Amino acid sequence: MKVLLISANTLTAPYPVYPLGLDHVAHALAPAHDVRIADLNVTGNGAALAEEIRYFDPDLIGLGLRNVDNTDMSAPEGFVDRYGDLARSIRKVADAPLVLGGCGFTLFPREMMAALDADYGILGEGERLRALADALEAGADPSGLPGVVAGRGRATIPDPLPDPVQRRFDPAFPHVGFYLNRSGMLNLQSKRGCPFRCIYCTYPHIEGRRMRRIPPEAAAETAVRLQEAGARYLFVTDSAFNADADHSAAVARAFKKAGLSIPWAAFFAPMTPPAGYYREMADAGMTHAEFGTEALSDRMLARYGKPFRTADVLAAHRAAVDAGLYVAHYFLLGGPGEDGASLSETLDLVDNIDRAVLFFFCGMRIYPNTALYGIALEEKQISADQSLLAPVFYRSEHIDGREIVRRVKEKADGRRDWVIGAGGDEVADAVSKMYERGFSGPLWEHLIR
Repeated sequence: MKVLLISANTLTAPYPVYPLGLDHVAHALAPAHDVRIADLNVTGNGAALAEEIRYFDPDLIGLGLRNVDNTDMSAPEGFVDRYGDLARSIRKVADAPLVLGGCGFTLFPREMMAALDADYGILGEGERLRALADALEAGADPSGLPGVVAGRGRATIPDPLPDPVQRRFDPAFPHVGFYLNRSGMLNLQSKRGCPFRCIYCTYPHIEGRRMRRIPPEAAAETAVRLQEAGARYLFVTDSAFNADADHSAAVARAFKKAGLSIPWAAFFAPMTPPAGYYREMADAGMTHAEFGTEALSDRMLARYGKPFRTADVLAAHRAAVDAGLYVAHYFLLGGPGEDGASLSETLDLVDNIDRAVLFFFCGMRIYPNTALYGIALEEKQISADQSLLAPVFYRSEHIDGREIVRRVKEKADGRRDWVIGAGGDEVADAVSKMYERGFSGPLWEHLIR
């Protein structure tokens, strides 16, 4: 069976993200099925995509929906309407069954199936498309397969796939060149699953809470293969690279042993690190550490379900900076319990975070299957029959979102190392111009004072 996988994510702020998930789906399908990947960042949603579909003439089309919206309350943007337009344009040139998948679909399967009029959907990990393709090729009814949604039917998200998670990366795929030319940045995973219980986070629902670790040597082999393909920078896409500090340190050592010479980065929970942890990361070539800090109020961190407190944040920050890393902190303000006093705690303690870029998201997006969803229901901010497909944000009962933005801007006082949301068109244009000049990586380090 010929299967065309389409990446629908065209969000490029702050930088375009390589469609890693489709590499894993392609590995699951091949060699039993003939697989191609089309990326809308390359083809667009017009004549070039239509020509690709006509030329390949697929028997099955998988549409990867990574994002539902940009999660930015300061400039909210939903993507479902454009996904609907994409699905209709595909239908005009192909009779093949249309299958939806990806993180965005898993969050809103019923609504997405209806909005895009799809034939099937895959909940959770996209590798389950293999079972669906096998069934269709054999003329069997795929409804009832784990994780498969058929038409308007219902399905429950299945248990996560067993270890290990494997990937097919083919540098000959046309879309690879886009990311190499645009940012030089490709990505990889070292594990799936998140054991944390942050009230707003969708990772545990999508990937499960059990961590499934890729052997460090296998992760390093992938990293070197990406480097040999022309990558100038790598990002490890784990929900939190240090959720297992021992494993992440072993991955870093494996990178170094395998001869990885390009810089790389990862996302971290700002927990107090083991002695020498970030120095070992730096010695293995890591240059950037991104921290999901969210607040500098212990009361708010506890309310958010975080596994760390303010002292841990400051310890992690100092260790990373002392190791010579570029550091960014992401804050998520306005959640349950936020008030003027907790906001003051965060904004006052921010002065202790030096040599870093601070990203402030002033508003917490409500997604189904999260603790925040239950809180919003209990507070009657949403109703059980309400669709959250269009961006809906939690509203603190104690402080208005506009007041939060005003106070953050006042404290920032024009500093370029304080960014609200993704930074808007000004930051996006500056990053784009730097990529055109040959820079690679996330580039936010150029904002550090």
